[in-house]
Amino acid sequence: MDFSTHPVLSMTQATIFQGENPVLMDVGFAIEQHEFVFLIGRTGSGKSSLLKTLYADLPLKSGLAEVVGYALTQIKTKDIPFLRRKIGIIFQDFQLFTDRSVQDNLSFVLKATGWKDPVLIKERIADVLLQVGLLDALTKMPHQLSGGEQQRVVIARALLNNPSILLADEPTGNLDPDVADGIFKLFQDINKKGTAILMATHNHELLRKYPYRVLKCEKGKLLDSTVNEVSFGSSF
Repeated sequence: MDFSTHPVLSMTQATIFQGENPVLMDVGFAIEQHEFVFLIGRTGSGKSSLLKTLYADLPLKSGLAEVVGYALTQIKTKDIPFLRRKIGIIFQDFQLFTDRSVQDNLSFVLKATGWKDPVLIKERIADVLLQVGLLDALTKMPHQLSGGEQQRVVIARALLNNPSILLADEPTGNLDPDVADGIFKLFQDINKKGTAILMATHNHELLRKYPYRVLKCEKGKLLDSTVNEVSFGSSF
């Protein structure tokens, strides 16, 4: 795969807000197409607000940011769905429709993002479920799946439109360690195929085990392990 030399995500002199309160100041970083990056920091330090700003759930009021080709300071409301088609968003609490099968959950997303051909929809759903090892769960309801299986469905959902980057907010936070390890390996496999990943985590073990780049929200700043000394102690 040819990796683009243009960052999939970049931010310059940005201020990140929680409501009316600035939580991160002078934020500047970029993520290349092939990168796997951890995002850490104490609860309330700005991790989730940063992620929400990147997928335009919170407005960027100060500074510059470009995500998958969209300038966030100038983005129009009508363009936000197109931005989100090019990124995959993964939440800790799954956010699956509990009254719909796995197939119907995924079909809903494809139809909402412009897919119309039933045959292509069926093929794409099979592709992503195969990628996450859950092809046999097609007709199951969310309550029939374990937590790890539900998270795999959420990852499959995020992959439907071949995103350039996955933004994952504590994707293993509610899972048992063994299950979490399997989910993390799945993220690694996705990354090796060329999708960038920015993963917020509190998992000390992952940080010690894998030497990926780390961004840390601390005292109103975003520290980058490529230029700053970043500690992985119990302070996050």
